[in-house]
Parts: sequence; C-alpha cells; structure tokens
Amino acid sequence: MSYKNSLPSLERRVRRLAVRQGLNLLTPQKPTKQVLAHGGYMLRDVASFAIVFGDADYQFSATLDEVEEFLLKQIEQPEE
Repeated sequence: MSYKNSLPSLERRVRRLAVRQGLNLLTPQKPTKQVLAHGGYMLRDVASFAIVFGDADYQFSATLDEVEEFLLKQIEQPEE
C-alpha cells in the first residue's frame, strides 16, 4: 500500500508549499455540514493574518486540491 497519496501526506505537501509562500493552511476545528460536503481548507497570510484563499462563499470553502492548484499557480506566476 502506498502512502504517497494519502490525505495526511497530501496535507503535509500542501502545507509545505504554503509555508514557502508565507501562508498557513487552515482547517476548521468544528466543520459545518457545508464544509463537510465540499471544502475544509483556507489559506491565511502569516504576516497580515488576512485570508487569501478558501473563503469565497463561506469559510473553509476550498478543497485540498483547489488549495494545491492555487499555490502552484502562485509559484508559476508570482505577484509583482
């Protein structure tokens, strides 16, 4: 059995990507039904504590895959 693509492994990989960009990966302490249905993650800027991704319609609205995609796009096209 491969643990390379297990949820904890993916979370660690995404968390490391976020830290390199000065962001924290956040998960809810008490997820709502909406969060459990879709989402569960947000990104917060370490310096300003501003939410930068994952609060579009409700808090923790991003999936882990969406967060990873967002972070990879930031690496490819850094803000000027």
